[in-house]
Amino acid sequence: MSRSHHKRSRRPAVLGATAVAAVLAGGLLITLPGGASAAGSGLADDFNGDGYRDLATGAPGAVAGGKAKAGAVVVNYGSSSGISAARHKITSQSSSGVPGASETSDRFGTELAHGDLNNDGYGDLVVGAPVEDVGGDADGGSVTILWGGSSGLSGGTTISDPNASGHDRFGQSLAVGDFTGDGKADLAVGSTGKDVWIFKGGFTKSGGAAGKLRFDAQIESGAYPRGAVQLAAGDFDDDGAADVVVGSAAGNFVYRGASTGPTLQTEVGTGYAGALTVADFDRDGHDDLVVGTDFVDVISDRTAKGGYVTVFYGGAAGVDTTRSAVFSQDTAGVPGADESDDSFGGALAAGDVNGDGYPDLAVGADFETIGSADQAGSVWVLRGGASGLTGTGAQSFDQGTSGVPGANESSDLFGDAIHLADHNKDGRADLSVGAGGENSDDGAVWVLRGSTGGLKATGAVSFGASSVGIGNSGRTPCSGTPCRAPEHGDRQPEGAAPEDSGAAPSVVPTYEARDCADRSAQGEARQLGKLG
Repeated sequence: MSRSHHKRSRRPAVLGATAVAAVLAGGLLITLPGGASAAGSGLADDFNGDGYRDLATGAPGAVAGGKAKAGAVVVNYGSSSGISAARHKITSQSSSGVPGASETSDRFGTELAHGDLNNDGYGDLVVGAPVEDVGGDADGGSVTILWGGSSGLSGGTTISDPNASGHDRFGQSLAVGDFTGDGKADLAVGSTGKDVWIFKGGFTKSGGAAGKLRFDAQIESGAYPRGAVQLAAGDFDDDGAADVVVGSAAGNFVYRGASTGPTLQTEVGTGYAGALTVADFDRDGHDDLVVGTDFVDVISDRTAKGGYVTVFYGGAAGVDTTRSAVFSQDTAGVPGADESDDSFGGALAAGDVNGDGYPDLAVGADFETIGSADQAGSVWVLRGGASGLTGTGAQSFDQGTSGVPGANESSDLFGDAIHLADHNKDGRADLSVGAGGENSDDGAVWVLRGSTGGLKATGAVSFGASSVGIGNSGRTPCSGTPCRAPEHGDRQPEGAAPEDSGAAPSVVPTYEARDCADRSAQGEARQLGKLG
């Protein structure tokens, strides 16, 4: 396949040691299960407290309140039979009790994270809308907590931007974890600025956070894409406080959690990350960090031209940069072949698909060409074990796999969002896959069941935007070759300079303009987005 453009990363929404990020084309974003929380079911992604993990999907391109691209969030409830399109609930800024109002191009649901923020036993959902205009602050961004309860998500509380006039796209990255070590879930929020904010646990529906801290995230001034593009959380040194991983154009940095706020532990030197996820793959008691390098500068990086993932194992001192392993489609046991611009590592998720007690790693490559279908997309699963991740026994799935609904078509982008969680309580994680380009950019989600032998395609289900009640009024699908989604609306055409910069980007992702007449409409035409 031949492409000269690069895509921006999609970060997973993380709580504790598990993280998943997925993107559907039509505007739905899916938030996947993270860690455990307090009373009730004890599951941070069980929004109605019935004991089953639920699947949240962001739909930033959805019509809400009659406004195009106002955005919404869809929750599909878990059950003994798993996830289905039938049991779902849509929430937007037009929903009763949710702060704000649905406005054109707010893109509510662009970012997602979850956890029990008020310690009532129900999982809560944090929703970012980083390009929402807030008062006179154009692209100031908003962050809203939607509260879980016996009937699912309802009502909400705004987390205010401390830099309220900065046009800083507050909420462009989110992560939940106990970063201060006090036993309460905290919320980390990134923006295009150089600081990451930690909103302290002890949240209430009426008053928000119990306090806030901030730390300098090593963001290079003028670097593109701007700010903390990704956030992830995990306890790499097993000290009881979650550490924060910040992905930016400057690199990937790990900050040690502490009562006074995170402090820099190390830089993970794999360059710009397409995705991050965290899990204890070898079960040694220390979380491990996986960095996806989905688009590669083949002049300076000869690791793998189609993308690769690197696992950095945790230890007593935190992330150990000397103990790592790299996986690509050239790794022994991993199906496929390393080809330019596959985008292997553009989406990541962690979960135990076969019930052996070790988390496994799902890897998306949404630009993978299959036969004559350019950018049809594929997903792989690498096994975890006592020695960590391995390519031995790896599986791969696409729409041509027997049992998987659909067919491989150009620009489907199958695997641009993925998530692993046990939605039916059988002890094995199920894989949710987003394909943002499916059905003329409406997007769709597939769910494959876990089993003792790994993931199985038999009995896989799929559903699109219309199946969960997401409308597309006022939407003009992109035409021709793939129209890449500009996350947060700020990707630049090939050779163009980033906003507020006097020069073209150097070592940062770019993309070439495609066949949409209006570049600003690229991606915004899509209904479904991130999985979480």
